[in-house]
Amino acid sequence: MFSAISRNASVIGCLSLLTLLSPAAFAHGVDTNTERFLLANQGVAIGPFLYIGAKHMVTGYDHLLFLVGVIFFLFRTCDVLVYVSLFTLGHSLTLLFGVLSSISVNPFLIDAIIGLSIVYKGFDNLGGFQRLLGFQPNTKWAVMIFGLFHGFGLATKLQDFSLPETGLWKNLLAFNVGVEIGQFLALLFILIALDFWRRHRSYYAFSATTNTLLMSGGLILFGYQITGYIIHG
Repeated sequence: MFSAISRNASVIGCLSLLTLLSPAAFAHGVDTNTERFLLANQGVAIGPFLYIGAKHMVTGYDHLLFLVGVIFFLFRTCDVLVYVSLFTLGHSLTLLFGVLSSISVNPFLIDAIIGLSIVYKGFDNLGGFQRLLGFQPNTKWAVMIFGLFHGFGLATKLQDFSLPETGLWKNLLAFNVGVEIGQFLALLFILIALDFWRRHRSYYAFSATTNTLLMSGGLILFGYQITGYIIHG
């Protein structure tokens, strides 16, 4: 039993290390093939942008770690839907608004804030705010606000490639829909894994360890991006 639960808890730790070691994280999450396509594309490309959006979410360690924290103590389907919808609304708004309005944010700094959002959620799950401040911040507002930052993170990745104006809003909508598809698929697997683990008493016994690892992953990402900002600006 202990080894099984240790494997479950170490999944988040492995994701955290992959965040640190992945070259894509330092290059703002865009692989070579995607970069080549975005630089060459000159028109409406619904299918490719759907795929790129879904791929980015499924392989986006920062987004997935935050979502793990959000749903870790949500046991009712309706609660999961509410919180995920708030996160979706937040990142959809800033993704579309950021690109269409050409609002530029330093990608290292925005990714550093995304790292802090993971730290925040892990700390929140540990009851840290109740112990430290004596009150609980509104969790729904927090997820919504951090969703806005996650959306700006997506927007900055696309802005790096100076997408052509022709069909831009269609490509952005396709990308956003792809992100939601990827988010749904990732959440499905995460929820299945959590549901299996929740059948055992060790879920609560190792919840502190899991959320501590979650915070560690966020801190690693934060430190990595701040280092990138200092080096590359």
